[in-house]
Amino acid sequence: TSTRPSGETVSDTSPAQPRKSPCASCPYRMNVPSGVWDESEYSKLTRYDGEIFEQGTDAIFMCHQGCGSVCSGWLGHRPPEDLLAVRMGLLREELDRSCLDYRTDVPLFPTGAEAARHGMKDAEAPRPEAMKVISKIARKRHQGAS
Repeated sequence: TSTRPSGETVSDTSPAQPRKSPCASCPYRMNVPSGVWDESEYSKLTRYDGEIFEQGTDAIFMCHQGCGSVCSGWLGHRPPEDLLAVRMGLLREELDRSCLDYRTDVPLFPTGAEAARHGMKDAEAPRPEAMKVISKIARKRHQGAS
């Protein structure tokens, strides 16, 4: 195993691949309730906006489900080749080449800033529909830890 610049531990044998589709709680999905994730998670999304030279990180954005997959909402919100982290991940052999070709029909926010703005709107007081998603994530993580 090795450690990414973000501190995440990954297998040296297999590059990370995208999920088939953005997960039901993906912060980039337009149909996910506001307030599901902590504000610190939403603030990460804006680092990938702008032209390649303007992007604030080359860290690969992994799925919040903790499944070891690359976030498909992140890959699908804009052409993956426009993401510095995708280019660097391919060069470092941390990403599977399928990430470069990833596309989805799931409605996604076109920028991290728009996704973050939506997500943080109810972050202080998540609505019942967001609480259901949060509970589902907590149960899934608890099951995975046992």
